[in-house]
Amino acid sequence: MTGVLPSQTIENMLVSGEITTTHPVVEGQVQPASLDLRLGQVAYRVRASFLAGNDRTVADRLTEFEMHRIDLTDGAVLEKGCVYVVPLMEGLALPDTVQAVANAKSSTGRLDLLTRTITDGGTEFDRIPQGYTGPLYAEICPRSFSVLVRPGMRLNQIRFRAGQSILTDDDLRGVHERTPLVDGEAVIGDGLGFSVDLKPASGTLVGYRAKPHTGVIDLDNIGHYDPAEYWEELHSSDGQIILDPGAFYILVSREAVHIPPAYAAEMAPFLAMVGEFRVHYAGFFDPGFGHDAAGGTGSRGVLEVRCHEAPFVLEHGQVVGRLVYERMADVPDQLYGAGIASNYQGQGLKLSKHFKTPKTA
Repeated sequence: MTGVLPSQTIENMLVSGEITTTHPVVEGQVQPASLDLRLGQVAYRVRASFLAGNDRTVADRLTEFEMHRIDLTDGAVLEKGCVYVVPLMEGLALPDTVQAVANAKSSTGRLDLLTRTITDGGTEFDRIPQGYTGPLYAEICPRSFSVLVRPGMRLNQIRFRAGQSILTDDDLRGVHERTPLVDGEAVIGDGLGFSVDLKPASGTLVGYRAKPHTGVIDLDNIGHYDPAEYWEELHSSDGQIILDPGAFYILVSREAVHIPPAYAAEMAPFLAMVGEFRVHYAGFFDPGFGHDAAGGTGSRGVLEVRCHEAPFVLEHGQVVGRLVYERMADVPDQLYGAGIASNYQGQGLKLSKHFKTPKTA
């Protein structure tokens, strides 16, 4: 079996012990091509981000970098600008043929909540080698908003794959000819390119910029917060905006993208030479995203953008990233948007699920 492992295989891995848990799996935790990971009972405030490194454990490194421990049982605030390490309720005992990659969930990325997975012996964030046996930890750094978290919250997710199954550009062109992957011209080169929409069909609202001084966001509160208290609206009448260094933006792709049921995709950053900004924090696109069989007619990709060294002019239609498609090892039993809690099927410009629908949207 080669490709990204589907939901039914993930269920089998939970039964066989290839995925271990300290608490029973909850409804909705298994997604079409990934597994949501849950926060454990304690958070460690650390001096700096770190990787365990070869032949060392995360627990060993915590003795070096820990400042204090926070009991999450009754909820606790993770403060903006600080770094925390939280043991997860899930662990792994992967076979030698299976590797894994983790990523922040969509809602996590839209809150500018930098969340990465680290492992014992790890030398990379979010990359877990085949055959890994051991615990998993989340490194969490709130960048724009302080957040209230509790045990069991799901900030990141993990995807499993056997072998290499990334589509070549020729493969991608063939899939697009059979089942269009975007609603316009497909820009294919090391994946499917996508661009930024700064000329909306109606109105002038093109995005949001995080305000620098806001209240705490309780991640259990859905549709609760007034966007105006946390976000500044961005309007453009000429198809361009200027990104400020250090600021965090929510924008949207010009293209409506489509992930057929036999494929999964991951958003990859575009070449740094086109501008000093990062385009995404959350990058998994499940089978069925934007697919008609799952109630979709293509869905826009929300872009989580942070500008770095210098102010940068972003213009309508500028290519800012790409989707890398992979084959599924099998079509999953469930598709994104089809009978499961999928918050962003058919989305346009959209803040995280924690916010009320803006009056101007």
